[in-house]
Amino acid sequence: MSKVRLGPDGAHIFDRDSGTNILLNEIIPPRDRWTFSPRQVSIALTNACDLECTHCYASKMPARLNFESVKQWMLELDSAGCFGVGFGGGEPMLYPKILELCQFGNSHTNLAITMTSHGHRLSVQMVEDLKSSVNFLRISMDGVHHTYEKIRGRSFLSLLEKLSLIKGEIPFGINYVVNEATISDLTRAAEIAEEFQAKELLLLPEVEYGRGNVATQQTLTKLSEWVDSYRGSLQLSISSAHSELARSQSPLPAEAEEIAFAHIDANGILKRCSFDSDGQIISDRGVMHAFNKLIEEQKLA
Repeated sequence: MSKVRLGPDGAHIFDRDSGTNILLNEIIPPRDRWTFSPRQVSIALTNACDLECTHCYASKMPARLNFESVKQWMLELDSAGCFGVGFGGGEPMLYPKILELCQFGNSHTNLAITMTSHGHRLSVQMVEDLKSSVNFLRISMDGVHHTYEKIRGRSFLSLLEKLSLIKGEIPFGINYVVNEATISDLTRAAEIAEEFQAKELLLLPEVEYGRGNVATQQTLTKLSEWVDSYRGSLQLSISSAHSELARSQSPLPAEAEEIAFAHIDANGILKRCSFDSDGQIISDRGVMHAFNKLIEEQKLA
């Protein structure tokens, strides 16, 4: 079933099953009819992870969200006009009830269900279980071969075996952290992503957060040149903090960033994004109450 959000750019129509996005911008609806909820929400289900990546942003403090709470938040977000939730972590496939959560979202809401994973826990059975309830997978692949193995401590050939399991089964994209070590592998990474029928390459210049260090200006210049010269089949996306490096403009230029995205960390704190240190604890009054308080605080800041 399609969902509609009204806002300063017009009427945004989204169908989760096909991934179709349509913007009707001939008439801008009055402000009192705009959809006031985050369009997409990322949810860190757990801080647990079985990798030790050198640039990892995630908190290392043990934490895990309550299963029933996440279900209730999904119902609330769906009702408020949110288009989709993205499960992450940590490693979301370490969350004990990850399959049940995806299946609940698919059958009890109209939210698009996505997941960001390192991919190494995928199996034939896991793919079979996920493909009926997950609309899109995001697989992290920072560099190729030796570069990847040095950063992630896992076999790159093993990752390719996992990509072969989802090829043609579940729509997926590649998340690619860009830094001095990975920028030179970008062309080969894109070729591999195309070979395994990925839909998107999400470019994430490294930021100074957690274990990460800010990408140098030289790296960002190389990235901008690469984006300009890319002629492959992948849809290129980039983190909002570096949107100026992308050659296409946002399809929703008037959408306020705090309405576009929100993040829930593994302690149940709602934030504007995963890099924010401050946020609102989601109380028994619900996720939208926390969201409204977050927006009010930002207006006063």
